Amino acid sequence: MSKRILLAIALVGAALTAHAQDPTKGLGGLLRQIAPGGLPVPAATPQRAPAGGDLLELLAQSVDNIDEPKEIEIGRQLAAVLLGSKPLVRDPALQRYVNRLGRWIALQSPRPQLPWTFGVLDDPGFNAFATPGGYVFVTRGLVDRVDEAELAGILSHEITHVVQKHHLKALSAKARSGLATQLLASQLRNNLAGAVSSQMLALGRDLYASGLDQADEFQSDREGVALATHAGFDPYGLPSVLQQLRSATPDNPLFTLTLSTHPPAQQRLEQLEVAMGSRLDTYSGKPPVTIAKRVQQR
Repeated sequence: MSKRILLAIALVGAALTAHAQDPTKGLGGLLRQIAPGGLPVPAATPQRAPAGGDLLELLAQSVDNIDEPKEIEIGRQLAAVLLGSKPLVRDPALQRYVNRLGRWIALQSPRPQLPWTFGVLDDPGFNAFATPGGYVFVTRGLVDRVDEAELAGILSHEITHVVQKHHLKALSAKARSGLATQLLASQLRNNLAGAVSSQMLALGRDLYASGLDQADEFQSDREGVALATHAGFDPYGLPSVLQQLRSATPDNPLFTLTLSTHPPAQQRLEQLEVAMGSRLDTYSGKPPVTIAKRVQQR
């Protein structure tokens, strides 16, 4: 197994440990372990996770049977899958900023007690991902194309997925359908040395390649706008991002995954227009703040 994957799994496990010790740290604390030259130092080795078969059995039964600790463990395994394919950007200042921004918004959500952990993946594509239990990732390609209000809208959208357990429900449906068994044969050799069960690895890859139900995306758009506004950001941040996506062409490799796993941007904008109306206009019109400027201020 590569050193990068080992480090990724260690980072995810250590994030949970850090949060348990001090809920204000999490990934932000881990990022302080990154050396000035950008090279990460070894992180603490996580405790052995519950057997993947046990988690899969829970998923195959009912989401109602999955308590919060198990939800967090499932999310940790899926986060390891994401970090195993794309490393974190080696920019401690940027990582701390995104982590603090995400944590502030998450504290305004209905589930502030989760071990919320945010990070920027070193990928040029325009994407954002979340896992159960509070792990949220955005790509460098996305961060480079948005301002703070737009990033807040995106993070609020992903936080809403976690709050509403959208990924957990989707995984449960796939497990009940027997998809895990179907995918296992092709994925078995890619198991991350036992740190992530083969079934969870297969389900995770399929989930992020196929996306969530459209109804879940529309709900996260609506409630994400409300959450971002409640956190003090311009409510039109997310609609502004959707305007960018509307003008992106499907054959642009930087936007391919986002466009293929979400409803059409125009349809999302129309749904938001109906939901928002002019009720949030009094909270809009704030001067845009670039992420580069905000990072420099910290």
